[in-house]
Amino acid sequence: MKRTSPATRIVSIGLTCGLLWSAGTAATIAQTVAPPELPATLNAVDFNFVSQANLGAPFQIDSGRLAETKGTSAAIRSYAHLMVTTHVPVVDALNVILKRKNITPSSTLLQGAYDAMIFTLKADRGAAFDRNYVDGQVEYQKGNAALFEQEIQNGSDPELKEFARQTLPKIVDHLQRAEKLAAARGRLASK
Repeated sequence: MKRTSPATRIVSIGLTCGLLWSAGTAATIAQTVAPPELPATLNAVDFNFVSQANLGAPFQIDSGRLAETKGTSAAIRSYAHLMVTTHVPVVDALNVILKRKNITPSSTLLQGAYDAMIFTLKADRGAAFDRNYVDGQVEYQKGNAALFEQEIQNGSDPELKEFARQTLPKIVDHLQRAEKLAAARGRLASK
């Protein structure tokens, strides 16, 4: 059996997440009527958004907590701390909306991918941890920005659209910060 490196596994998981997200997005765009299992108050785009956002923010908190202690540089630990402190209120705000609307998000296929990424991050050490965490953050934030933009443009629930509008600038900031970390890591690796 061929062994793959943790970096290859993370990239594969990231690609899988991206494919699942794009497949879910394509399916929700193609649907004109929400499937019967969706809550009556949400269209397919809103349902997809809620399911993924409800899972993504806790993932950011969990992976951030790992990076706060395992990151090898102050910059990575600082970024990780930012992920934890900014995602706790995001989770709380989304949960308030969901509770008010009596909506329980479904588990998505991304749960398995997120669990695998957390497992890999727990096993990683040193430079491998830094690489996998930072590269994963860049890919995650890109996908997250696309998810929130999709909700803003195509969602129908006014509260969820407003939540996405208010949250998107934070995601863009997080993406820019993650890209700077990745670029700095690349400069260090090439020295």
